[in-house]
Amino acid sequence: MKKSSAVEPIRWRGDRLELLDQRFLPDKTVYVTCRTGEQVAKAIRDMVVRGAPAIGCAAAFGVVLGKGSAKAYKALRESRPTAVNLFWALDRMKKAADLEAEAKAIYEEDIAANRMIGELGAKLIGERARVMTHCNAGALATAGYGTALGVIRSAKNKKISVIANETRPYLQGARLTAWEMVQEKIPCTLITDNMAGHLMSRGEVDVVIVGADRIAANGDVANKIGTYALAVMAKRHGIPFYVAAPRSTFDPAIPDGSHIPIEERPADEVTGYRKLRWAPKGVLVRNPAFDVTPAELITGIISEKGVVLNPDRRRIRKLLAS
Repeated sequence: MKKSSAVEPIRWRGDRLELLDQRFLPDKTVYVTCRTGEQVAKAIRDMVVRGAPAIGCAAAFGVVLGKGSAKAYKALRESRPTAVNLFWALDRMKKAADLEAEAKAIYEEDIAANRMIGELGAKLIGERARVMTHCNAGALATAGYGTALGVIRSAKNKKISVIANETRPYLQGARLTAWEMVQEKIPCTLITDNMAGHLMSRGEVDVVIVGADRIAANGDVANKIGTYALAVMAKRHGIPFYVAAPRSTFDPAIPDGSHIPIEERPADEVTGYRKLRWAPKGVLVRNPAFDVTPAELITGIISEKGVVLNPDRRRIRKLLAS
């Protein structure tokens, strides 16, 4: 397969899958080697690879390594519940006659979709725009290039700058988005999540662009926890709020956001980070990894099939039929 970008989160070697271990970025660049479907499932579950499109691509190669066995499918399906791209890729692999060719096709199609999303989304970004983003929807979250960061990459010539929310508790914005922007030499300012409203109130944010892990039939969007609050604040301040995601992230079988399963992750992601603990032992913890942003708070959804402004059930259906 052709190299997708300077950042390679997924490398297929024919008899193994190499995944860039995103738990160690930006300190170290380390690849985890998977030789079985179960090892790929563990890598997805443990956040070695993350981001809905990247999870789907990795799962497809996991099926190849598992030789299409029921055991591999089961392990992969149970790895993470919210990102629909995982289930989309597995369902597609089940119908494939040539597993490796299909997995490679999913990978290549994701890169092409991301580039188209970038091209369409860049038209919505003004000159010298200050673009806020949440979590990491970049090359690291996809086969390469990125969705929300794909838009930012494609708009680079407009002299834009990025405001990256750190994205507690796993710090994907601080560790991953900021790292990608430094690699691309795109001006990037890192803030803590609770600074976003302050910057919006001072007129320092022109547009917000985020990715998605699942989009319901009515246009409700599940994305990294904190996205909903960001959309509410953007609405309050009259700031356009866009979601960038490929076709594989849409789930027409889910009527609205209330039906999207929300993953609860381990407490230790909230009580500390790596070997450092800052919370007292015995405290109760909630750690939902995602929240749902209602369609009415979304200015538009950018996919490779086009841009849906003011998304609703009818407009989403029309997009998916195109």
